[in-house]
Amino acid sequence: MRRIDLNCDLGEARRGTARWPASLAADSGADPADVALLDVVTSANVACGFHAGNRPTMTATAAAAAARGVALGAHPSYRDAANFGRTAMDLTRTEVTEIVVFQLVELDMAARRRGTRAEYVKPHGALYNRIVRDGEQAAGVVDAVLRYAEAAGEQPLPILGLPGSAVLDRAEAEGVRAVREAFADRGYRPDGTLVPRGEPGAVLTDPDEVAERVLAVATGRPVAAADGSEVTVVAESVCVHGDTPGALGMARAVRARLESAGVEVAPFTRAPSGSPPSGPAPSGRAGAATWDDDR
Repeated sequence: MRRIDLNCDLGEARRGTARWPASLAADSGADPADVALLDVVTSANVACGFHAGNRPTMTATAAAAAARGVALGAHPSYRDAANFGRTAMDLTRTEVTEIVVFQLVELDMAARRRGTRAEYVKPHGALYNRIVRDGEQAAGVVDAVLRYAEAAGEQPLPILGLPGSAVLDRAEAEGVRAVREAFADRGYRPDGTLVPRGEPGAVLTDPDEVAERVLAVATGRPVAAADGSEVTVVAESVCVHGDTPGALGMARAVRARLESAGVEVAPFTRAPSGSPPSGPAPSGRAGAATWDDDR
């Protein structure tokens, strides 16, 4: 049976928004919009405090994800809360390692308090984009994953990123599982790169169109490129953006179309029945680089 993972960025409360004080209330749980998406997606990329989120949001989102069998991923970024992690920074390899390790520890400790675990790493925003091409910063991310694995006495967490990116190449070279992702609501060029935002065809808004494209990716069929040609996008996971208008309806349409076609929608960190797991199980529970300056 074909299978695909659906991932989404969650736990992104920001200072200066209504979500921030609500997240700090004594009786606060996960954000209701996040909870609705957790009923649809299979992997949650949780903000670790540097671009958004805080310890209460990490803990609450981890608990909500665990209750639904959703895999929990660390979503580290540059220290850039003012710009939501979208400003590139010229950090050294060592500096990147330090900020990623710090954020991975923060999320995993929050998760462990709720009987679950971080199962993978997907960098956010400008860091995600930078490590498509910057080999030194890409190496810093992989170093962080390896350092944390050594400290925990476990296998390294998989890294989720763009096909053909420097970070996935480095991960594979170091024996870290590299997981390729596609984007549900973004247009592609004939060479497999994303159509830059602001250009015609960059963002797709029709749920039925998006659902059919994701089904094509999941079943190994080509999708229409912006110029009318066809391009094949190879991915184990598909990102459904949670902050775009109509995101929940689109995510539901995508999952419904996949399941109606017999595609299993499941976390990429969880092996099919009868197969060995690809990474550490949570406690208590059984192509071309597609870079764009703003995913």
